[in-house]
Amino acid sequence: MNTSWQIIFAPFKWGWRLLHFIRECILNVFLVLLIIMVIGIYLQLRHSQTAPAKGALVIDLIGTVVDKPAINNRFRYLGRELMGVSNNRMQENSLFDIVNKLRQAKNDANITGLVLSLKNFTGTDQASLQYIGKALREFRDNNKPIYAIGDSYSQAQYFLASYANKIYLTPQGVVDLRGIATNNFYYKSLLDKLKVNSHIFYVGTYKSAVEPFLRDNMSDNAREADSRWVNQLWQHYLATVAANRQITPKQLFPGAPAMIDSLRAVKGNTAQFALNNKWVDEVASRSAINDALTKEFGWSKRKKSFTSISIYDYQTVTPPKTGGKIAVIFANGVIIDGLETPGSIGGDTTADQIRNVRLDPNIKAIVFRINSPGGSVTASDVIRSELAATRASGKPVVVSMGSVAASGGYWMSIPANYIIASTSTLTGSIGIFGVINTVEGSLDSIGVHTSGVATSPLADVSMTKKLPPEFSQIMHLTVEHGYNHFIDLVAKYRHKTSEEVDKIGQGHVWIGSDAKQNGLVDCLGDFDDAVNKAAELAQLKEYKLHWHLDEPGLLNLVLTKTKTSVYTLMSGLIQLWLPSPVTQVIDKLKKDAVLDRNWNDPQNCYAFCLSCKQIAL
Repeated sequence: MNTSWQIIFAPFKWGWRLLHFIRECILNVFLVLLIIMVIGIYLQLRHSQTAPAKGALVIDLIGTVVDKPAINNRFRYLGRELMGVSNNRMQENSLFDIVNKLRQAKNDANITGLVLSLKNFTGTDQASLQYIGKALREFRDNNKPIYAIGDSYSQAQYFLASYANKIYLTPQGVVDLRGIATNNFYYKSLLDKLKVNSHIFYVGTYKSAVEPFLRDNMSDNAREADSRWVNQLWQHYLATVAANRQITPKQLFPGAPAMIDSLRAVKGNTAQFALNNKWVDEVASRSAINDALTKEFGWSKRKKSFTSISIYDYQTVTPPKTGGKIAVIFANGVIIDGLETPGSIGGDTTADQIRNVRLDPNIKAIVFRINSPGGSVTASDVIRSELAATRASGKPVVVSMGSVAASGGYWMSIPANYIIASTSTLTGSIGIFGVINTVEGSLDSIGVHTSGVATSPLADVSMTKKLPPEFSQIMHLTVEHGYNHFIDLVAKYRHKTSEEVDKIGQGHVWIGSDAKQNGLVDCLGDFDDAVNKAAELAQLKEYKLHWHLDEPGLLNLVLTKTKTSVYTLMSGLIQLWLPSPVTQVIDKLKKDAVLDRNWNDPQNCYAFCLSCKQIAL
């Protein structure tokens, strides 16, 4: 009898023990987090109260630079104390935090110079590099030296290094100057083999975003259009770097044949080649470089290196400002309908932010910072209409374009009082397309068929069935209306005729300087110019910026850090298991898949620039 009862109650007994174990684990996790948080806050307070010793500020960026990082809150630096120094090369750094720190360091008596150590910097767009470069030039012009050190330099790293008074390179190092290229995947043959029918509706001769579904290669029109702005981006790069190095663009990059001859002359010694071409100032070992920096900045016994402080440990002190507020609202990523998700612009989220600013009497103007290749037409117009309402209310709106504000990104910007683009901004791409994929052929090939009844052909739209011709006609009309509405809006706000806009539209991508000539933007400049213009339009002699940034809590920070660490670990394991070319293709597919994940426009209509989102140095 006892044995029977033991058998019956054994599951309950062990179940209770399991629940007790889980409860203790959860409580212990929260206790550990609480202890870590208290220690972290203590370390942060102690760190912030300690002034850095006189020495160099080291720009040891890890990862990339963006306008609006995924983690951008008061816990960002606390996370460094809690989690330690991150080696995650996918880490995002705030462009504006970097520039603000450089500008503070320029006048900080404890910062006697600057060291660019960029080996873990994975790059960013040219507009962001130019803005950081502007701050580096201000630092250098304040009679403080800048040194660049590295075993090698990518094009993005070398762009920043070119602002240095002296560039060091180790004996086995290389400066990897190659040029700029765009590469997209084309899926027509794959879709044919899978028997997937892609129904494409578009307006715009140069609307290349639809070409991957229709072709196996780039069309001549798209190639011609892209060649123009890609070459202009490269010429801007060469002109800036050459001026910094006090050589001509031709000397900096004489072309592949001449570079091969020069490299052959030094028997393939890339470091000597860089020195001969005046790309660097000195080739030296790490120890020799450290000795030179120690002589300049002094010796730190604790670090066993030259006296310095990392840009991640260097804290900014925001002086109190008076006057009216200028709101800074970010629009970064692909535009989607609804609420914002990481890496995207939610039409409802951004429109609500603009509306709240419009109704806030303390905010006198808006700087709308755009870095977007476009996306949902519906969401783009929701944001545009809210900006138009803000302008109509009397509050000035100034658009600051980052690296890209094309298609839907340009659609959003139209109502602004003033539009400022960088010389390297990609904008325009005025065009519309719609896409619907159906898989009836795929299902038929494996013996799966669909059948049913409908009150109308328009009700019988499904990805498992052939698209009804009546629905196709409606899509054509909708897309044409969207394009005409687009060019009419541009004509209205840019004081042009619809015919004039159509000539520079058709999905044509324009670089900032060309956009200025075509009247799509008002002037060329950067974020500082946009802020100054907003203050001028609002008649503010004194002002303070009100940044609209997400403020997730500590738990969100911990979870994000954990997720990123796991992702990095898994990526490393995959790279061990698979050949490098395979992992590169997978990474490329994941980047291209961003568009697919965000195709949620209720009318299946999109204003999107495929090539624009891929340009990063």
